[in-house]
Amino acid sequence: MQRGEGSHVWDVDGNEYVDFILGLGVITLGYNYPAVNQAIMRQLDDGIIFSLPHPLEIEVSELLNKVIPCAQMVRFSKTGSEVTSAAIRAARAYTGRDKIAFRGYHGWHEWYSIGSDRPKGIPKVFGNYIHQFAYNDIGSLEHIFAEHPTEIAAVIMEPTIFQPPKDAFLLKVKELTHQNGAVLIFDEMVTGFRLALGGAQQYFGVVPDLATFGKGMANGMPISAVVGRRDIMREFEEVFFSTTFGGECLSLAAAKATINEMQVKSGIEAVWRLGDKLVSGLKAVGFSMTGYPCRPMILLDNETPEVRSLFMQECVKRGILMHSGAINLCFSHTEEDINRTISACTEAKEVLDKAVRENRVTEMLEGEVIQPSFRRF
Repeated sequence: MQRGEGSHVWDVDGNEYVDFILGLGVITLGYNYPAVNQAIMRQLDDGIIFSLPHPLEIEVSELLNKVIPCAQMVRFSKTGSEVTSAAIRAARAYTGRDKIAFRGYHGWHEWYSIGSDRPKGIPKVFGNYIHQFAYNDIGSLEHIFAEHPTEIAAVIMEPTIFQPPKDAFLLKVKELTHQNGAVLIFDEMVTGFRLALGGAQQYFGVVPDLATFGKGMANGMPISAVVGRRDIMREFEEVFFSTTFGGECLSLAAAKATINEMQVKSGIEAVWRLGDKLVSGLKAVGFSMTGYPCRPMILLDNETPEVRSLFMQECVKRGILMHSGAINLCFSHTEEDINRTISACTEAKEVLDKAVRENRVTEMLEGEVIQPSFRRF
């Protein structure tokens, strides 16, 4: 890709696309968004990073405190992997325990990625300290606590991905976690500033002890945060968690501008409305959908990597850029984008259906078949 404007991107050959990948979900307002650009340029005139804290660190912390239910205190970093690892370290320090129960994807660091199918380079002993439970299955978490009494430091989970919590699952997780003296951590890298301004904890009304945010909070600038209860967050006064660029001011300025813009213009609500239109339009032409209107996913009949690849190929040919999984929407997407996408997806589905009937899916692929990446567990 060469450049982006609003909800559209252009590649190095000049081809234009409606973008529903959005840098893996980091663009929440739109590419080249004026209010964010202006905030970055104003701060650039004063400096990028300093030897002592800048007022923006306080201002953005106070802003997060207002919009995120659990955010009594805040620590900044740059990536999701860094803050989820920091949250785990704080929970271990707070509880004096070592083992972790998890559900979902939480980054590339060793404590977690030993459980993936890419464990090369990680000491095997790390695998003794993590235990996976099943979403919407409270019994699977109960089993972990029963097998490892007084050993679980934290339960970390993505509060939702595509499947909604059922039968008060999140509340039951919280209650069970606290009954066993552990810390509840919500990884809100995806749900934060998308499902609701304050994330899934605001949307579902279940407040964790700690939470991690990033991705869409600065409309593409690199920043992340671990937030949470004051007594647990104070562990960072002793826990070693340090990064040179945590207080980098261009990203802080972008975060402040992005969150303010979302509040003033009701950006989350606008994205949900557009998502509703997209989901209903795709369902009307025969697609099955999952997820939430702000981040839905198309389900394909006879799903295989080849089938998904052909569908994506035909969408790209028609100027629609999609991830193999979620459809990310931003504030700059328009009804025209939605209509164009429904039309393109309809045509792509017709090509796919014909290829399936004639058993020519692989033959019609012009590139490599898509492969799973880091969500392989």
